[in-house]
Amino acid sequence: MQSVSNHIGCKVRHFGSHGPNIEINLAETDGPRRTWTTSYSTMDTIAGTVDITSTQSIRFEDIDVAFIGTSQVFVDRLSNTPSVTGRTEATHRFLALRQPFKESDFPSPRVFEAGKTYKFPFTFTIPAQLLPKACPHDVVSDHVRDCHLMPPPSLGDPDLAGFGGSLLDDFAPEMSKITYGIKVRIAHQRGADNTISILGEKLKKIRVKPAFEEQPPLNIDGIDEYRSRQEKVVRKGLFKGKLGTLTAQTMQPKALRVPGARTCDNEPITTMAKLVLRFDPLEESYAPPNLGSLTPKLKVSTHYASAPRQSLPSRDSLAYDLTQGVYSESIALSNLCIASAHWEKHSYASNPITSSPFRRDSGISDCSTASISEPAFASGILHPSKAYKQGAFYSAQILIPITIPVTANLIPTFHTCIISRTYTLSLRFSPCTGSNIHLKVPFQVCAAGSDTGIRNARTRSVEETELREAGDLSTLRSGGRASEINESLPEYAAVASAAGRYIAR
Repeated sequence: MQSVSNHIGCKVRHFGSHGPNIEINLAETDGPRRTWTTSYSTMDTIAGTVDITSTQSIRFEDIDVAFIGTSQVFVDRLSNTPSVTGRTEATHRFLALRQPFKESDFPSPRVFEAGKTYKFPFTFTIPAQLLPKACPHDVVSDHVRDCHLMPPPSLGDPDLAGFGGSLLDDFAPEMSKITYGIKVRIAHQRGADNTISILGEKLKKIRVKPAFEEQPPLNIDGIDEYRSRQEKVVRKGLFKGKLGTLTAQTMQPKALRVPGARTCDNEPITTMAKLVLRFDPLEESYAPPNLGSLTPKLKVSTHYASAPRQSLPSRDSLAYDLTQGVYSESIALSNLCIASAHWEKHSYASNPITSSPFRRDSGISDCSTASISEPAFASGILHPSKAYKQGAFYSAQILIPITIPVTANLIPTFHTCIISRTYTLSLRFSPCTGSNIHLKVPFQVCAAGSDTGIRNARTRSVEETELREAGDLSTLRSGGRASEINESLPEYAAVASAAGRYIAR
């Protein structure tokens, strides 16, 4: 049987309102029963039937049932030059799986009889990784390629947002959207000119929450939007003399782990950040300053682009790259009173050794590095400030619980060819009048998988091992399962508005 989707160059026209009725019914999944949209995770099985009923007898040629994933972006460009002002749009289909049908699955002859319902079952498995052809463009490192080949979560569709029974905001702008769905198309080929009549088509959206494991900390060396360490001169009071220098430092905390798909987990979503302080007094008799309230915030940023990215997104590139944009919102977290922080006094000999900086293996330097302050941060005694004069000093450590409000719907940190989601943890406090310390570090959100997806992954791993040993891995990949659509996935299609210009494919 020759698939209609292979007729790329054929003329296509819709049959109109007289086509058959299409219903896409999903089989019930295990796990807690939901009254809202069911979510699916990595290696979960999406099964169901396509029910087709016609009010009149209609002849058809082919039925396509596919599971597709698509990213959509538009970027409004504002410039003093009219020729480059306008809107650019991009669509990237990164996933396309087709349900294979045998000849015996179709009625013979291929006619939908009036009043009769025809059922076509389908089964799809959400992959743990996309095929390499989903990311065909150049990238700066293998790490970026690996990120782009991870299936992203559903994003920006209010019909599928939320976790916990109500529609919650996933902080996505209207400029970016990621959708998954079961798409059905019924077609009939007619005439010598190979005109394809679309008898009917339908899309049922599916909410996908892939599993994301915690990644190594991001290397923030030289990135202006982050500040993990800051020094401030502390004064005795307004218009008074200096008391000393206060140094504050934090590091990227352990990732926040959100529940997996179809998980009934009412536990708070929380992690812990650490703030290390050092006070170098101007005179040894001066005591550390009083600390007030610490205000933590979580900035949620959605990066989008109408052309494929070669590297991970950064704000520095926005100024000169008109194909990129970013939208950010902040989530206020619970304030923490740090006035009672315990200060410990140290002698000059307690200073960290600076002659042997700690460094990680260069093999992972493309995705994470450690600054020379990490060992000092772990020990709770920071390196001296620039104003330190080899005397006694003080140190303090503060643990900061980061608990996400129940009204927030955080999706995992991810990067695709044209859409990314990142988070930044902001810690702000004032040790005295007129002095303000503001630290900003990357924050990572990862996601657990579903119980069924984990079981399916284990089963698939065992089956692949057995078939690999038997030299027949193709049996597992094709027998009774949905297969990757044969033709290449569409590359990035970007077009400009009338005020802009066409961007080449």
